[in-house]
Amino acid sequence: MSALSFRLLRGFIRWAAETPTYQGAIAIDSYKARDVRDALPRVKAKSGDSLQREQLKAWFLHVRDIGNPVISAYLQGLLITGARREEWASLRWEDVDFRWRSLVLDDKVEGTGGRTIPLTPYLASVLLYLKSLNEMPPNARQLRALADKGEQWRPSPWVFVSKTSADGKIAEPRIAHNGALAAAELPHLTLHGLRRSFGTLAEWVECPSGVVAQIMGHKPSAIAEKHYRRRPLDLLRMWHDRIEVWMLEQAGIEFQSEKVA
Repeated sequence: MSALSFRLLRGFIRWAAETPTYQGAIAIDSYKARDVRDALPRVKAKSGDSLQREQLKAWFLHVRDIGNPVISAYLQGLLITGARREEWASLRWEDVDFRWRSLVLDDKVEGTGGRTIPLTPYLASVLLYLKSLNEMPPNARQLRALADKGEQWRPSPWVFVSKTSADGKIAEPRIAHNGALAAAELPHLTLHGLRRSFGTLAEWVECPSGVVAQIMGHKPSAIAEKHYRRRPLDLLRMWHDRIEVWMLEQAGIEFQSEKVA
């Protein structure tokens, strides 16, 4: 809790320093004092919070078996794209391009412009199914009920729609995920662990680390990555498709990409 509180306070201090109204209200380096750092627990890398190659078959089997197709698609997308849970949950249909196979995510690193990543064939088929469900109008009784309340039906702008959340998009998929893990007899795995799994499993196809980092939205570290190597979408797509194909092979899922136009 102390580490979380520190990160929240640090974020607030940085925000205040960048906001003209509050600049100078608090020293920007106040959180860097040695006494503060010494009082905080050391951050350690998590171990075990990722899927192993031999676990993919059981994971896909039970996640695909989740009764709610939105949650099932959301979880599969986290693993296949390596996206952050919130940026993936915030995906809108206007950000999905089935023709040119691309997705635009609200990237916290790249800013308001977002980052564009490939839309792999299998994931495209999963999202196409969600789109068909989203655009299916309710029955006559439900339409009359909406009319009686002065409301009009329209498809949701969110890809991962939720009828119970306040903002209309998926809010809490962890319960269903934990149930799938239990049914598959797999160790506990966080949603961020699915993002971590993408990064580690991509090594099986010998994907360049810079490609993985760009798809995941990691901030470039090396000088060459920062200034020279921003790979075009078609190059990212070539490697991303290979990663997805490899995952599906390990999961025993037969899929023909020609099914997605």
